[in-house]
Amino acid sequence: MKAAVITERGAKPVIQDFRAPEPKSDCVLIDVETTGLGGWDVLGAYRLGVEYPCVIRGEGVGRNPQGQRVYFGERSVLPWGSWAEKTLVPEQEVWRVPDDVDDKTAIAMGIAATGALVPLEQANIQAGEKVLILGATGTLGQIALQLAKHLGAGHVTAAARDRTSLERLKRNNLCDSIVCLDGKDDAAALKADAGDGYDVVLDLVCGEPMLNALKATRWGARIMTIGTGAGREVTLDMAHLLFRTLTVVGTGQRPAQDREQIWRRLLQINKEISIQIDFIDYDFDNAADAWQAQINGPHAKITAKIG
Repeated sequence: MKAAVITERGAKPVIQDFRAPEPKSDCVLIDVETTGLGGWDVLGAYRLGVEYPCVIRGEGVGRNPQGQRVYFGERSVLPWGSWAEKTLVPEQEVWRVPDDVDDKTAIAMGIAATGALVPLEQANIQAGEKVLILGATGTLGQIALQLAKHLGAGHVTAAARDRTSLERLKRNNLCDSIVCLDGKDDAAALKADAGDGYDVVLDLVCGEPMLNALKATRWGARIMTIGTGAGREVTLDMAHLLFRTLTVVGTGQRPAQDREQIWRRLLQINKEISIQIDFIDYDFDNAADAWQAQINGPHAKITAKIG
């Protein structure tokens, strides 16, 4: 079968023939129709313990042996993945897609949207509170801005490094204000935007941006960290954490049944508020270009049609 294959650590994927998976008990053999790509796929492809060659893992939508449309996450049986004509996925990770949900929405409401909803609900946003989404220009951040409003936030701020992408979020009314983290004096810029202080921070990057955001919060603030792209290690002045809570949330470390329930809730929320997401669609044969775009930071959800 045709697949996007990674042949060694650090290599870009190459479209080539790859052995097709065979049926296996407790797994579902899927004919893939649409695949997605996220930062976790790039990181996971080069982690210790991965055996090569392997297919880009990813999440996607396809057809099970009964012809039903199904969504599957990035937990496919190695060495197979979503960037191939067929894949093999544990049956508890395969979820029926409602007829009125398109492939790209089903994919976006999976890993990315779950990563936004779980910590925002744990933060227990109160009506009218100020919420900061730190690292807001990617898919997860775009969704989080809209979910924060849905959960009752009175003012939502988008903060990130790319000014052009931030301005697009503002033009599209996905946020109330923007803060460009250009490195000049990010702490002062966040404080100026925050006024009396942010009540909730959804932190997608950690590192220095998280520390600067913490200084712009008020007493009682909840800081929910779910990503470490700006660095895992920080030097924290405990005075800045006084009367605040800092929580690290692993959004994907939940049983499959729980994640499916969250996904179905997100599909319903999307019907209610029509969540806006930027997509970039690639031809399957251009998997290497899609891979490089993800490494560079696409500020959008990458998808491709198989076949």
